[in-house]
Amino acid sequence: EGVLIGACEQSGRRRLPRLEPARDYPNWIAESPPGVLLLDPESAQPLVGLARPAGPVTLLVGPEGGLSPKERALARAHGIAGVSLGPRILRAETAPLAAMAAIQTLWGDFAG
Repeated sequence: EGVLIGACEQSGRRRLPRLEPARDYPNWIAESPPGVLLLDPESAQPLVGLARPAGPVTLLVGPEGGLSPKERALARAHGIAGVSLGPRILRAETAPLAAMAAIQTLWGDFAG
């Protein structure tokens, strides 16, 4: 919890984010919230082509090397859309940051 508090203080947030316990992939997919976007470099759907979501967005990012075809198929079977950030393959730790910056630009605080 100390890390969460420190991160909130540094970023000026007034609310602590929820820290959920780790779950295995199939269970998380089965119980995933609405608004999940799978960052998938093989997807034909670019992030910039999506309409502004009505609610919160949750990003599903695979490990270094990406999700397996079976894991991507499981996500799609549960209605999770795959989106691409462009032609470059980003590292697992930088892809979510790039996606959050793009989301802020398209639909968030940076969008006029």
